[in-house]
Amino acid sequence: MKQSELPVIVIGAGPVGLAAAAHLLARGVKPLIFEAGDQAGASISRWGHVRMFSPWEYNVDREAAKLLAATGWVAPGAGSYPTGRELLKQYVLPLAAVPVVSDCLHLKTRVLAVSKDGADTLKNKGRAEAAFLVRVAGPEGEKDVLARAVIDASGTYETPNWMGASGIPALGELEAKAHIVYGIPDAYGNEHDRYRNRRVLVVGGGHSAFNALQDLVQLAADAPATKVYWAIRGHSLERILGGGANDKLAERGNLGMRIKALLDQGKITLFKGVSISHVDSTEAGLIVHSNGETLPAVDEIIVATGFRPNLQLLGELRLAIDPATQSPVQLAPLIDPNEHSCGTVRPHGIDELSHPDEGVFIVGMKSYGRAPTFLMLTGYEQVRSVVAGLAGDWEAARRVELELPETGVCSLRPEQPKGVPSCGAPTPAAQPPCCDTQAPLAAPQASESRCCNPTSRA
Repeated sequence: MKQSELPVIVIGAGPVGLAAAAHLLARGVKPLIFEAGDQAGASISRWGHVRMFSPWEYNVDREAAKLLAATGWVAPGAGSYPTGRELLKQYVLPLAAVPVVSDCLHLKTRVLAVSKDGADTLKNKGRAEAAFLVRVAGPEGEKDVLARAVIDASGTYETPNWMGASGIPALGELEAKAHIVYGIPDAYGNEHDRYRNRRVLVVGGGHSAFNALQDLVQLAADAPATKVYWAIRGHSLERILGGGANDKLAERGNLGMRIKALLDQGKITLFKGVSISHVDSTEAGLIVHSNGETLPAVDEIIVATGFRPNLQLLGELRLAIDPATQSPVQLAPLIDPNEHSCGTVRPHGIDELSHPDEGVFIVGMKSYGRAPTFLMLTGYEQVRSVVAGLAGDWEAARRVELELPETGVCSLRPEQPKGVPSCGAPTPAAQPPCCDTQAPLAAPQASESRCCNPTSRA
């Protein structure tokens, strides 16, 4: 079979992976979608209780909406804010059930590795002409599948960051795993028994932490013995709490304001400048150590410190990965959290996502590596551009079709390029401002992982 006749493999059937499939189908390119979970968007159920702070209009891909509309699907109200469960039920699962999509979708099928057919990463001869070899494990066992291109939208939700400040587990963290949860547990819902009347420490300075804190405070209203502690690495809350009323995503701004109000009311005990080195499991509880000091003993810890990409499955490919962000090297300067932390990043596509091995693309949350500023709308623009390029439509691939909302917490850095305005000025779609808030959009996304920038219940 000619390589041009091979399918394009999409890894992950979350919102961005399914959007990639929709765009491929629209251009007459056959996709094969491999999803490790037992349903599309499988990871969404793990944060289904969380309400997103991006409204429906930012969460539905345009090409996907066309496929759905042909089935009689009615789009949710553009300005309303879905929970994870609503996103799954009203968008992801209906999209996966569209016949042309479901025919390409393979559930309970995990991608184990991607390589070049007959060529390991050292081999040069014939490399460019070789098809991609994708090894999968499914209900019928392991098999190899050849592809003309690979779009990795597998996300990062299965690989959370550790609590330790050095990027590896804090001493004692693994031993204490029975009392540590990574991400956003449903503390006020089906996991309330675990946290009710307990001393709970939330670690992290982003919106995932905000959601956990808000739910714990709500639980404490019903169970007064519940104690809520919060540890952040920074020394100031000004940037962490975000843009407030100036945020163009209103619920994102409101979430920061709600956390500030809870702090002012004394319902959350805050510890600043926390750099965790080790945690001791004692009869009194878990004792966290930071910079030679100890935090009060707690019963449970929620680690909301973000996620990282699993690049191991692409280990036999030649990738251009930034060593700091672990994102594609051309994308890294646009999303580096040392420079950009508001989620307003210049629109980008196939050029920024390309690698030395042509035809492999990391998209969605995984494309941002360890950077925490991803918005799902960005992922949709990525796959639109990538698929256009794969179809040979380079004019469309390089055309900007996205304008991102500002946070309202921005600054004009001395090194900022001329013509890039501050938040107070109108912003051209092609060059959103450089923003200066440290509140990462840290929610997980479907199998595509942490896409969703969820806020808590309104």
